[in-house]
Amino acid sequence: MPLALNEEQRMLRDTAREFLQNNAPVSLMRELRDSGDSKGYSDAVWQQMIELGFPAVAIPESYGGLGFGYLGAGAILEEAGKTLAHSPFYSTVALGAAAITLGGTEEQKQSLLAAIAAGELTLAMAHEESNHHQPNTVSLSASASGDNYVLNGKKLFVAEGAIAHKLLVSARTQGNNNDQDGITLFLVDRNSEGVSCQTSTMIDSRNYADIEFNNVKASAANIIGTVNQAFTILDKTFDYGRICLAAEMLGGAQTMFDKTVEYLKDREQFGQKIGSFQALQHRAAKMFAELELTRSAVVGALAAIDDDSDNLPIMASLAKTRANDTYRLITDEAVQMHGGIGLTDEMDIGFYLKRCRVSIHSLGDSGFHTDRYATLHGI
Repeated sequence: MPLALNEEQRMLRDTAREFLQNNAPVSLMRELRDSGDSKGYSDAVWQQMIELGFPAVAIPESYGGLGFGYLGAGAILEEAGKTLAHSPFYSTVALGAAAITLGGTEEQKQSLLAAIAAGELTLAMAHEESNHHQPNTVSLSASASGDNYVLNGKKLFVAEGAIAHKLLVSARTQGNNNDQDGITLFLVDRNSEGVSCQTSTMIDSRNYADIEFNNVKASAANIIGTVNQAFTILDKTFDYGRICLAAEMLGGAQTMFDKTVEYLKDREQFGQKIGSFQALQHRAAKMFAELELTRSAVVGALAAIDDDSDNLPIMASLAKTRANDTYRLITDEAVQMHGGIGLTDEMDIGFYLKRCRVSIHSLGDSGFHTDRYATLHGI
């Protein structure tokens, strides 16, 4: 299992870094927030990302992709985390393309993955039904009606849910609400009759949607995977998403660490740089150590995706827990060490702290993943 990027992946990372720092800095996110932009991201920047081939990086060459794997996708997301750059990349590639790759028919892969790679299709995962991540809790129902299914129910906190072209919707076709068996995954056009979206902006200034399905017809041909057996696909897809989100969080934590160390070197108090105070040096050293441990966990988890490792669930929970805790630690310390100005709006620190808090609860917080990690080890 490689714990470092190869030459091509490093070139991809460097390209993403230069592009995002020049075209999607934190100031762009601030502009989008202040203007009340309905999408929460820049169409112009997304089009440039498409031209650079970013949506194609994790998709196999046989389906129109570039074949960089998830180490390549993670490199892009880490750079995006450094500037808080937002786009449909995560929801479409890390989650949407993953689900289709893992569960789609050959025909679905050929058409859908090629469209994603070309930047012609965006996807959103509609799964959560409560305020907490519960992978096997699905109550939205899908009842068979001839060659179709009829969907009724509601999904919450769907990232890009109001603007994606298609939705991946988990539905209960059999059993009780908490059963792993009996879940089916449908691909549904967002503009289908009976689909209604109520958008909301979270504290990270990104748009989410609560989506209601009222007698929505979904063709059996648009089922991803097997009827009643979608949990295995979903669980693995979520692991892909957890690891990719951890990569983005790693980028944000790195930026906050760099900015904090720079401030410690510049700020003077009592006639000397505050970075010379031993107590602050110890705290900075702890941040650095935690950051490096997290980097190893994230890179190892991305490699586990590409290697289709049996340890993928363990690596995913390890990476997400490390990213959750490290990003929280560093953003908290950044606020503390900057003093009263740390949370003022003219400083960027508050934006990273808010993104950190939303990311922590996406696809499982540390409590969820430490419990899962222990369970996977038979503890």
